[in-house]
Amino acid sequence: MSTEASSPDSEYTSAVRVDCNVADLKENEMKQVDFDEDTRVLLVKQNDRLLAVGAKCSHYGAPLQTGALGLGRVRCPWHGACFNLETGDIEDFPGMDSIPCYRVEVGTKGQVMLRAKRSDLAKDRRLKNMVKRKPDDQRVFIVVGGGPSGALAVETIRQEGFTGRLIFVCREDYLPYDRVKISKAMSLGIEQLRFRDEDFYKEYDIELWQGVAAEKLDSAQKELHCSNGYVVKYDKIYLATGCSAFRPPIPGVDLENVRTVRELADTKAINAFITPETRVVCLGSSFIALEAAAGLVSKVQSVTVVARENVPLKAAFGPEIGQRMLQLFEDNKVIMRMQSGITDIIGNEEGKVTEVELVDGTRLPCDLLILGTGSKLNTQFLAKSGVKVNRNGSVDVTDFLESNVPDVYVGGDIANAHIHGLAHDRVNIGHYQLAQYHGRVAAINMCGGAKKLEAVPFFFTLIFGKGLRYAGHGSYKEVIIDGSLDDFKFVAYFINEADTVTAVASCGRDPIVAQFAELISQGKCLGRGQVTDPATREDWVKKLGEPLPQVR
Repeated sequence: MSTEASSPDSEYTSAVRVDCNVADLKENEMKQVDFDEDTRVLLVKQNDRLLAVGAKCSHYGAPLQTGALGLGRVRCPWHGACFNLETGDIEDFPGMDSIPCYRVEVGTKGQVMLRAKRSDLAKDRRLKNMVKRKPDDQRVFIVVGGGPSGALAVETIRQEGFTGRLIFVCREDYLPYDRVKISKAMSLGIEQLRFRDEDFYKEYDIELWQGVAAEKLDSAQKELHCSNGYVVKYDKIYLATGCSAFRPPIPGVDLENVRTVRELADTKAINAFITPETRVVCLGSSFIALEAAAGLVSKVQSVTVVARENVPLKAAFGPEIGQRMLQLFEDNKVIMRMQSGITDIIGNEEGKVTEVELVDGTRLPCDLLILGTGSKLNTQFLAKSGVKVNRNGSVDVTDFLESNVPDVYVGGDIANAHIHGLAHDRVNIGHYQLAQYHGRVAAINMCGGAKKLEAVPFFFTLIFGKGLRYAGHGSYKEVIIDGSLDDFKFVAYFINEADTVTAVASCGRDPIVAQFAELISQGKCLGRGQVTDPATREDWVKKLGEPLPQVR
């Protein structure tokens, strides 16, 4: 058993004995212990070593002892964020912060003692060391896009030691914020949503340009033309401009109370329309439309969801889970008009919606229409830039997130990138976790590193108190469901034509989805034969602690 000698370093506390002995932990086992009455620590034994990090995920505070233990890292059971066991550094997302890391000492009788960094004791999250600008460093990096990808990128650039000028171009008037929350909790203000406050960006010399959009990129001259009239020369640039909500060409779609849910301004406008007498119609069965419907039904007179499929979320989760979700919405008094659509949006003389007409000619009274009808990629400013843009607006990138033009990096929703797992072709995926991961990878590579994309797509939603998790990507021919759909305690294995599990979804069965994500991230895979027998269905989890077999 390795030990770390005591250090007189005043940065750390004296050694504190915790309720654990070396013999209490088996190989690849985790245990939560108390450092003091306010501080929990996660102990992990791997390769006959004891490691200690903070016990809570820095994202939403999930207990990491119930997460997925990989090789040298632990993955959050709720949303898949990963933390390095040696350093506590965050390596996969969601989240902005790392977690504390503790020094471990072992006494002569095997008693475990920990020393904490004094600066970490007041909180359960940690900001990695960041540098500031040096006046003699004339380099200029630009990050375009104030979403999760851009926000993570500017911080990582400073964490990687870049001391030049760093400009952060944000189209919205607000500080960069967690937009994934707005469809789930429309009453939240910027103070509850923002990643950092204004002082943070000032402290680390990150020039925050709010309410400014990119209008033109001239990659030959290395210039970005902005909506504030400025033309800025750059050495390297990261583009993470994301999506805008798509408004289908339905007559009346531009009436005043027809709204999308993409930005904070959208939810403020929706809240202004809401009264106990409001009759809401949500068009589409996307996550955004369904989250909005679930969040509003208790606040208004009625909510009706109108969608083309026969069950919601069918493409993502399959027909069986979709049917259970349909029942969940109906049980919570949401009117579900499936296999339908809206052909006309009818307004009054004041330019406000009063009714919507469905494909069968039925008219529904409507005071507020919420569109959950997809999105379009914000890459119009790249026309004639030299950066190749695909027909759908996405941009092909290398495994290091560089576009076809040197020094132009692209990530987040607009990137057409490889993922870790079974997909051999590039894919364009709009996931919050993936966007943050792209921000980190791009920043490391902009600063001279060689970090390759190795993320596994992971997304999550919370609807009527039911937390759904999903990891993986790919088409499927069959879904094997383990557990009870009725009780919302199940695992779903999605299996393709080659009898390989491409994705896993769950509800009420953490940490199985996090474990699958960790399995795929290790370069391993799961076959149909491993999940058909209920008695051995979860035996594959043991593979997480095993090294990959050597290929001769």
